[in-house]
Amino acid sequence: MNINNLPGDDLIWGIRKIEKSSEEMLNLLDKKEFYLSHIQKITSEDRKKEWLTVRILLKELLGEEKEILHTETGRPYLTDVSFQISISHTKGYVAVALSRKNNVGIDIEYISPRIKRISSRFMSKEEITTIHPENKIIHLLLHWSAKESMFKALNEQNVDFRGCLHIQPFVPQMNEMSSFDAFETKTEKQNRFLIHYVATEDYVLTTTSLLF
Repeated sequence: MNINNLPGDDLIWGIRKIEKSSEEMLNLLDKKEFYLSHIQKITSEDRKKEWLTVRILLKELLGEEKEILHTETGRPYLTDVSFQISISHTKGYVAVALSRKNNVGIDIEYISPRIKRISSRFMSKEEITTIHPENKIIHLLLHWSAKESMFKALNEQNVDFRGCLHIQPFVPQMNEMSSFDAFETKTEKQNRFLIHYVATEDYVLTTTSLLF
């Protein structure tokens, strides 16, 4: 488990590896019967473990268990509205971001060369020219992940990732917390974002927040 508190952004985020059976994971939660009634409706063991890992990580981030529901559009929220929340998952990991004051977005992506084939769908020609040739897959994945996080924090529908979400040039750093700048042209405010990220051999993770 990795937990980070970024006080300047009122942003707390964490990542947790999925590694136990659903039965073992239930023992890490207090309201076992409540959670059992939910996962019994899920047929996939992998999906059960993913669902439970999110709740365990949320408990570890806040020190207490809170119920998560989803809007009609699929956006997660806490029933007590104490924090804004964003959730992401990839092969073997889940990630959660929280903020009291801001809309938040978080995204985690497993390392895969597939990103090279689809980069033109979400990156502008200008952004593609900035890609670091020696670390191309990581750099492309960070662009995609950052735009996913921006989209979640922006909370707007029908956002053109290539035309409305823009990443400023940066050189990716490995295995340490770093950041880069981004902005959007979807809304009249044209909000600017500070994208926090971590890139490892297994995954890239980005997170950001936006005053609502």
